[in-house]
Amino acid sequence: MAATKRGLAVLFGSTIGAKTVMAVTGLALILFLLTHMGGNLLIYFGPDVFNAYAKSLKSAGGGGLVWVARGGLLAMFATHVAMAFKLQLRNRAARPLGYAYEATVEASWASRYMILTGLLVLAFVVLHLAHYTVGVFNPDYLTWHDAEGRHDAYRMVVTAFSHPLVALSYVVAMVVLALHLVHGFQSLFRSLGNSHEQAREALSKASLGLALALAFGFCLAPVGVLLGWIQPVEVTQPAPGK
Repeated sequence: MAATKRGLAVLFGSTIGAKTVMAVTGLALILFLLTHMGGNLLIYFGPDVFNAYAKSLKSAGGGGLVWVARGGLLAMFATHVAMAFKLQLRNRAARPLGYAYEATVEASWASRYMILTGLLVLAFVVLHLAHYTVGVFNPDYLTWHDAEGRHDAYRMVVTAFSHPLVALSYVVAMVVLALHLVHGFQSLFRSLGNSHEQAREALSKASLGLALALAFGFCLAPVGVLLGWIQPVEVTQPAPGK
């Protein structure tokens, strides 16, 4: 037990350890984003497919697995943010006066404002969960059911994105996420030891491609609703006995 505690202290306390933890949690979150985006795109297949998908997530493991997954994601997100702040504070402590001329520093806008874009993404996640999962802004969303008695996630998403301000805020959040990933994806591989000069250009292109793909994929739902590609459905009552 003591050896385990010392190992964790070294892992989370050292700069290399913090970067490694941040890279691993970042990679896990990217994999979640890809999965989540794929699920979101099922809305183009209609309410039956989308609601069935939403029900499968909520009923996984008797309904308990989804909460375990949510808890794990939140833990990874919190750890990722904590390691980012730890590294930021250490960088500032090592260079308290900053650079005399910022323009001479070879760093992109995305790399210099990772903390800012990360905090904006965090704020969006909190609002997103409050909106769709907890029902803070629209409690009625959680009471809607389709003709099969399933939670009408399709109607909820289409109704929300029918409001231009909601759809626009979602698109803006995805742009911010893309800016964060443009630097974050290539940075995580460097943190894991892949710093070969020949790999940097490939990683840079891969990071840009991933960021654009995720932003585009997530934006297809709100844009599709606003442009009429995704149509609302007639509200029906749950079938008897459902």
